[in-house]
Amino acid sequence: MKLIATPALALLLCSISLCSFSQSRFSGWAASLNTLKLNEKFGIHYEAQFRSSDQWQHLGTLLLRTGLNYSIKKNIIATAGYGYIHNRRVINGISGYAPEHRLFEQLIVNHPLAYTSLSHRFRLEQRFIGTSHTSGNSFHNDGNAYSNRLRYFFRTLLPIATSSEFRRGPFFAIQNEIFVNFGDKSAVNGEGFDQNRAYGALGYRFSKKVDAEFGYMNQYINGRGDAFVNNHILQLAVYTRM
Repeated sequence: MKLIATPALALLLCSISLCSFSQSRFSGWAASLNTLKLNEKFGIHYEAQFRSSDQWQHLGTLLLRTGLNYSIKKNIIATAGYGYIHNRRVINGISGYAPEHRLFEQLIVNHPLAYTSLSHRFRLEQRFIGTSHTSGNSFHNDGNAYSNRLRYFFRTLLPIATSSEFRRGPFFAIQNEIFVNFGDKSAVNGEGFDQNRAYGALGYRFSKKVDAEFGYMNQYINGRGDAFVNNHILQLAVYTRM
């Protein structure tokens, strides 16, 4: 019995220990993602995202991002741009918002897949993360910490019913994105793996220029040490291509 009870007790203690470092959240995201074609080679990407805090109580994050697109080939697009992120934080029970300024460079590669296409996005980010502290009952921002991150994203649309080129109608969207820190990681979680976002949605293509979708995202965020966050997200997204 001792031989059986000892590993069982160890497993129980391990489970309790893991639970003490884990956190589940439930939030909502809304996103508007847009591209504007200037000519055969150049275009502009611009987007806005609104993300709630846990249990939809507050605006957790406002993200604004824009960039200049350059079409290397018909199916390969390079982009360089800037993002501003307004993040809500809670320190010692006091909440406030801290800015993050982010430069990014990315490459999107599309290739045909049945009646639709599969997209791969490789993004490099230079992050200037706002540092914050509290004094009395006040929340203060006092500078930035620098960090690098690499992201790989893939996405595909699966038309529900079509026998030709997909121009209009309902679809399923499937995507996943993994985030990896590199260089000095002291400003983030101190580790290479940052987070993963797995997503599935039901959408409708109104025309070749407009898609809308609603779906579920599971965001696994790797914290410091053994801590992690499992964020359950409902997302509404609108895509335009002008």
